[in-house]
Amino acid sequence: MKITILTMFPEMFESFMKAPLVRRAAERHLAEIETIDIRKYAGGSFRHIDDSPYGGGAGMIMRCAPVLDALAAVRSDDSHVILLAPAGTPYQQKDARRLLRYDHVILIAGHYEGVDARVYDHADELVSVGDYILSGGELPAMTITDSLIRLLEGVIRSESTDVESFENGLLEYPQYTKPYDYHGETVPDILLSGDHAKIARWKHEQSLLWTRKYRPDLLEAYPLSEEDRKFLEEN
Repeated sequence: MKITILTMFPEMFESFMKAPLVRRAAERHLAEIETIDIRKYAGGSFRHIDDSPYGGGAGMIMRCAPVLDALAAVRSDDSHVILLAPAGTPYQQKDARRLLRYDHVILIAGHYEGVDARVYDHADELVSVGDYILSGGELPAMTITDSLIRLLEGVIRSESTDVESFENGLLEYPQYTKPYDYHGETVPDILLSGDHAKIARWKHEQSLLWTRKYRPDLLEAYPLSEEDRKFLEEN
């Protein structure tokens, strides 16, 4: 998989590229991540990439020409282009799974007050990482890249991702490690019982409880079995 990030600030990704999972994916040739400096596609000696908006308004707008020229330089027939913008569809785990089918994903990171609206028509989809405003699309680009990298086969064990939060509609069950007893707070004994069937059921039940406690909105859409409903009613 190849991920291309169009950005005004490629230096922001230097540390990100050294992160363990990202580095592992690159070393194992499972993913190629590149950053493209949009400024290199801005004309003039000062390479101005932004300007004041027509019609007035606060802030500066990224000009469409440098962004679209940079996009044209890296886009191919197999590319899937994502513009990171507040107007985009909220990003979810299912989107990470969906994007894995593309060989080449291009992420356009806006900045300032936003990008010229003409850029929108050149993207295959718009994506938002949440209903809040950041100074630019660099952090969302890292978020999406990380979410894809960790799902690639060979980066981490598939068992580690198959039962995570949001994969099956619920939050992941609570987990524990040593010590067994920390100032009177102990690990649930069932996890040390060796009874795998009971442990599996306990994990599912705890996922139900944690989801109800922390993300009840997810539980509303989850297909509860009669056994699940009875358990929640009793607890």
